[in-house]
Amino acid sequence: MRYRSRSYTVFTYSNTVFLSLLSLVCILPLIHVFALSLSSRAAATANIVNFWPIGFTTDAYVKTLGNAAFLRSLWIGLERTVLGTILSMAVVTMASYSLSKTNYKFPGRTVYIWIFVFTMLFSGGLIPSYILISKLHLIDTIWALVLPSAVSVWNMILMLNFFRTIPQDLEEAAHIDGAGHLRVLWSVYLPVSMPSIATLSLFTMVFHWNSWFDGVIYMSNPREYPLATYLHSMIVSDNLSRVGVTLESIDNFSNRTIKSAQIFIGALPILIVYPFLQKYFVKGIVLGSVKS
Repeated sequence: MRYRSRSYTVFTYSNTVFLSLLSLVCILPLIHVFALSLSSRAAATANIVNFWPIGFTTDAYVKTLGNAAFLRSLWIGLERTVLGTILSMAVVTMASYSLSKTNYKFPGRTVYIWIFVFTMLFSGGLIPSYILISKLHLIDTIWALVLPSAVSVWNMILMLNFFRTIPQDLEEAAHIDGAGHLRVLWSVYLPVSMPSIATLSLFTMVFHWNSWFDGVIYMSNPREYPLATYLHSMIVSDNLSRVGVTLESIDNFSNRTIKSAQIFIGALPILIVYPFLQKYFVKGIVLGSVKS
């Protein structure tokens, strides 16, 4: 439009300023953590570091990357994120495909949908969940972190509604050619659902990467902590020996620089993955949110 009203122009500039300020609020804490991780012990202790390193040093990263406990928790966090995302998306995709059918093709689908929705409103609670995981002998295993959250009902509903927007002619043509349901799902539904799949995969990855509480509950051995749980234990603890800092090197390190380095390294994987999925983000979540 060549002509824009004064109110539209004011709204556009106001919205741009607001979103810019909101972006700064989100990114400045990360910049501060990064600057703090590269600063000297004296500057960090004096609390004079803002958004630029003072007394530049990479000793905190050298010590962090040389810490076997941190590297082990990083590997467990990556393993949990990859395995949890693949398992969750596989279960959610197959469940959504089945429940996207009509009652004529899938008798009782409405009952199953209401059963899933019921689990969103009510849960067994923390103690029954722990007892169940314990009875299944999953304590201190990666499956205790992956299986309880394998079925995300919210993601399933979004994917279900997206599948219902796909023209039925595509599925019917595939069935005429002799394709079964698995073939239709793999060759017809999944290729046209990539925006929605990428978006929900990103949500699932962020959930698994940032989840720390279940690690505290289901991991009795700190060696089995995923990265988020490990970082939480570091932040609430002031014991430098747990991060591999000895009394001989105490003059070069501080709690703040070590913790900042670990937090920044912990944020890197999601920061690296997100740009590759960003083009699907807005389109995917909108397409699966409303049934046309």
